[in-house]
Amino acid sequence: MRYEAVKELSPEAFKRLTGVKPEVFGKMIGVLRGAETEKKKAGRPSKLGLEDKLLLTLSYWREYRTQFHIAASYAIHESSANRIITHVEDVLIKSKAFSLPKSREVTESDWTVVLVDATETPVERPKKNKGATTADRPGRLELRTLAVCRFVQDAGRESAIP
Repeated sequence: MRYEAVKELSPEAFKRLTGVKPEVFGKMIGVLRGAETEKKKAGRPSKLGLEDKLLLTLSYWREYRTQFHIAASYAIHESSANRIITHVEDVLIKSKAFSLPKSREVTESDWTVVLVDATETPVERPKKNKGATTADRPGRLELRTLAVCRFVQDAGRESAIP
C-alpha cells in the first residue's frame, strides 16, 4: 500500500496499519531526509519515495511478510526491497532517535516457558491387508516423531499441559 493511500487514514487506523503513530512516522521521515541530503547522488533514482521506503520497512517489521511478497506489493525486485530495508534500518539506528524496550524491561515480566520434547521412535508399518495405507515396502520400520509439550513455572517446577 502506497503512502498516498495511507496518509488519508485516521491516526488510529494509521497506527494499526504501520505500528507507529503519524507523528513518529513524520520524525522518521525527517531523519531519512537528513540522511538523504548527506549522501552523494550517484546512480539511478529509486522508484519509491522516502515515505514509501519507510512504509515498506514498517510493513516488513509489522507483518512478518517475506521480502519477496513485499517487493511484489511495491512492484520492485526482492533485492531492492532488501537494500531499502537495510538502508532504512541503518539510518534509523544511527540516528539514535528511536529505540526498542531495554532487555531488562522485557525480562522482568512474567514469562511462561514452553518446552517441546520431540523423540523419534521406530514404528512398524501396517500389514498388507490394511488396504491403501501400506507403503512400498511392507514390514519396514520407519521413524515417527512424538511431541510432548510441557511448561515450566516458578523456579523449575514442571507440570504437563492438559
